[in-house]
Amino acid sequence: MKSKLSLHISALTIALLSIGLAQAAVSPEEAARLKTDLTPLGGERAGNADGSIPEWTGGYTQVPAGYKNGAKRADPFAGDKPLFSVSASNMEQYAEQLAEGTKALLKKYPDYRLDVYPTQRSAAAPQWVYDNTLQNATRATLEEASEKVSGAYGGIPFPLPKNGAEVLWNQRLSWQGGDTFYAPFDTWLMTAGGKKLQATRARFWYQSPYYFKEGSLETYGGKFLIGKLATEQPSSKAGEGLMTHWDMDPGKRAAWQYLVGQRRVRRAPNIAYDTPDFVTSGVGFFDEAFMIFGPTDRHNLKIVGKKELLVPYNNNRAAAAKSDDLVQAKFLNPDLVRWEKHRVWVVEATLKAGKRHVVPKRTYYVDEDSWQVLLVDGYDAQGKLGRHNYSLTLLAPEMPVLTNQVMWGSYNLETGAYFLNASANDLQVQYQAYPRPSASFFTPDAMASDSMR
Repeated sequence: MKSKLSLHISALTIALLSIGLAQAAVSPEEAARLKTDLTPLGGERAGNADGSIPEWTGGYTQVPAGYKNGAKRADPFAGDKPLFSVSASNMEQYAEQLAEGTKALLKKYPDYRLDVYPTQRSAAAPQWVYDNTLQNATRATLEEASEKVSGAYGGIPFPLPKNGAEVLWNQRLSWQGGDTFYAPFDTWLMTAGGKKLQATRARFWYQSPYYFKEGSLETYGGKFLIGKLATEQPSSKAGEGLMTHWDMDPGKRAAWQYLVGQRRVRRAPNIAYDTPDFVTSGVGFFDEAFMIFGPTDRHNLKIVGKKELLVPYNNNRAAAAKSDDLVQAKFLNPDLVRWEKHRVWVVEATLKAGKRHVVPKRTYYVDEDSWQVLLVDGYDAQGKLGRHNYSLTLLAPEMPVLTNQVMWGSYNLETGAYFLNASANDLQVQYQAYPRPSASFFTPDAMASDSMR
């Protein structure tokens, strides 16, 4: 009996130790690399072997004279000329530097191309975010089964990630330029037949209590993102609202929807995963919003590695263009989209046994400097590549930030349709810092009051 009890206790001890190892943060020695060979957020500080990716020297933080909050940002690299272009005729030469979805677009459309510009490692954040990131490196932990994060505040949680879930949490908790934002936007749909449609015009406010500068890990309540959306167009949806509260413990997430016809707020537990996103008229899924929206716990997440990839980057010119000039038949106007070579983390998501999702496999490409998801390839149940999601990162040096919270969308590689969401191209203002409102601003009751006015 005693030997069996000892064996049981030993097995339990090993199991507990294994759980602890799975959750362990990095050592102080590893974290010290954030001050030497790694950037303060965890990218490789040095350039690459052939110099096509330069050294990171602090990012881009030069604010144009006279800039006012919310104004359209100028392109700080407007003087750059393309180094080369990639099209169907020469894509094999660059195959190792292309996402599978990018290759599919080049093969599908002979007139599609990538204009590749000099790489500008523009991503930056304030020193206090760097300081918090250094602390997070040795204290943040992840429960892989539940995706719950503990011990992180005010910076990248896992600057030296050990698994795919940590990489995607770095996107969720990435620096977006402050703690409260306002971003009015349009959603544009391009049909397979080449007809441009406006799916939505809305106002969007969101807040990240995780980045309250005066806060701390000890006082932090756990909500990392709170958002409120109020629809203005089309007229059939005017007044419709959405409220989301995302928590470091995904089991505590909550969402509410206000429907004009019912004149009431109701809980919306399906605002996640592969539920069709009403903002895109159901063309996109909720978990594709902002490149990642909500939990990813239906998939196993594996780091495949890092690679040098041609990706959309520093797209202030595209953000300032008129939508008719940018959103054209078949694909976004190649004359306006800037591509650069960057190192990215490659994370493969495969559906867990017993779970369901209409996109059972995805490949995420995550920028090493900003932790923004730049591209995503999506595969169907037969293993066929069917979706290619993209983000045109905006550089806002006054914050400073390189953000993918604007100008993101998806190509349907089968039908030929695509959409561009979070577009301010035809609006007077862009993504901007917003005065921090009272806590009641982000409540279901406030959403109902706003919608009924």
